[in-house]
Amino acid sequence: MTSFGSPPPNTTSPSPSPPMTKKQKPNPESNNNGSTAPAASAFPSSCGTLGRHLARRLAQIGVRDVFSVPGDFNLTLLDHLIAEPELNLVGCCNELNAGYAADGYARANGVGACVVTFTVGGLSVLNAIAGAYSENLPVICVVGGPNSNDYGTNRILHHTIGLPDFSQELQCFQTITCAQAVVNNLEDAHELIDTAISTALKESKPVYISISCNLPGIPHPTFAREPVPYFLAPKLSNQLGLEAAVEATAEFLNKAVKPVLVAGPKLRVAKAQKAFVELADACGYPIAVMPSAKGLVPEHHPHFIGTYWGAVSTSYCGEIVESADAYVFVGPIFNDYSSVGYSLLIKKEKSVIVEPKRVTIGNGPSLGWVFMADFLTALAKKLKKNNTAYENYRRIFIPPGIALKRENNEPLRVNILFKYIQELLGGDTAVIAETGDSWFNCQKLRLPENCGYEFQMQYGSIGWSVGATLGYAQAAKDKRVIACIGDGSFQVTAQDISTMIRCGQRSIIFLINNGGYTIEVEIHDGPYNVIKNWDYTGLVNAIHNGEGKCWTAKVCTEEQLAEAISTATGAHKDSLCFIEVFVHKDDTSKELLEWGSRVCSANSRPPNPQ
Repeated sequence: MTSFGSPPPNTTSPSPSPPMTKKQKPNPESNNNGSTAPAASAFPSSCGTLGRHLARRLAQIGVRDVFSVPGDFNLTLLDHLIAEPELNLVGCCNELNAGYAADGYARANGVGACVVTFTVGGLSVLNAIAGAYSENLPVICVVGGPNSNDYGTNRILHHTIGLPDFSQELQCFQTITCAQAVVNNLEDAHELIDTAISTALKESKPVYISISCNLPGIPHPTFAREPVPYFLAPKLSNQLGLEAAVEATAEFLNKAVKPVLVAGPKLRVAKAQKAFVELADACGYPIAVMPSAKGLVPEHHPHFIGTYWGAVSTSYCGEIVESADAYVFVGPIFNDYSSVGYSLLIKKEKSVIVEPKRVTIGNGPSLGWVFMADFLTALAKKLKKNNTAYENYRRIFIPPGIALKRENNEPLRVNILFKYIQELLGGDTAVIAETGDSWFNCQKLRLPENCGYEFQMQYGSIGWSVGATLGYAQAAKDKRVIACIGDGSFQVTAQDISTMIRCGQRSIIFLINNGGYTIEVEIHDGPYNVIKNWDYTGLVNAIHNGEGKCWTAKVCTEEQLAEAISTATGAHKDSLCFIEVFVHKDDTSKELLEWGSRVCSANSRPPNPQ
């Protein structure tokens, strides 16, 4: 049962962050100059205000940092967020990065929030919110809206497309959020705000809340001084359906000779990681993860065999999964990327598919309103131990080879870079992998216990990792984030390196400079995949500008890489460290070469005959 008085389950609640400036927090409800509340109000100030209510609600659900870009329609609201002692307002360079930061924050904290202004801000943050929707992340997206008096007046406002209809922004958000609230009346504001926030937590999806710019500071009796905590109703499985699903699945799997267990990305939204490990311990099957589930399952588990990704799986993992006579996929997403261009050798009649609210056994029964965690816990008690497939894996497994011996001052190779990154990892680190070849190289990293791992596979928006690194590091202050970002992706969202420095973050960013969009080269090459080279360390140094802690280095050889990492983990362990790594444009993982050719084949299928 989740209370609005405590963070959501399975999340960590970092200690409140100090405000970015040492200035005294303003009182937005005062009647001094710059007042947001009218001098004479119909209700006493003890009634509380919309702005304070929203600020307290965000704090109650576990949000400690709100990512924002100011605009004239949200300034009054921002005053109220600043006035809340438990909230820290993090100003971002643009709305897209504010949204990406809220995404990264939600991954580490369980829920995130961003605040932008009407339309010009809302449409800028749209892409990031769509990514959060695709990844099942609860992000509260708040937009400062027009004055409540302007609705329905046929007036044309700035920051719009020049029409008196103000609904364009709302229409855009309707397909990428699970709930929308347009607050332009204090009478129902309390209900609209609380319903939207609770829906985000229940559905694990973003929500959109638009608040008229003249309302945050006006007292109203619906807003108690301290919002009363309330509870989200617990989700309970249909008991008869649960029993039927467990019985049918146990019968199916107990007849199998060499079954396997594969984790998918929906483990997170179902909050079923612990139940998955219970099942893995009980059944003895080898356990693999789909690529987008990396980090959700402990890789130090004795039966962990790697990433199942079809033709680009971890060595020997794909063979064990695809040769099994039964496989349990827990929370999978089978799209063109995760299936390597629809080339997985998986048969439906051999599979058990466990969704967050449904279980399907082979070509047989499909039972709904059976929740994943309940199902996995109950199934663990019914399965016979069977380690046949794992023993087969141990028989055929050969440890990975080591990189070829290098010459002195030989240009750095990507596989050498990731050997050093592997050595950096521990329980106090987290990896952020940008869309591109880092997807494939980071998949091969073996994650120590409690090491975080995030990437955006379903949406795959290049540039996501800069904002996500900002947000994740702000939420998980006990971890040092190690971000692997390609040069093309970095050019999309580079500005918020500034915010990382301003927040005193100590991430290590490996900027992999190979001269272009390498992942797209391997899908379909052309001159559009070559980008203008930047002096990346020079850019970061200019952003640093002597304020805060930031250290940069350029790396071309293994000796230089070793020295840079030694400095980043030694003398500059408390600084943001930006290491630009120069590699050959054709130095890619073998997995990207295979994956790219298969995705190209899927993309270039001719039209079906009419």
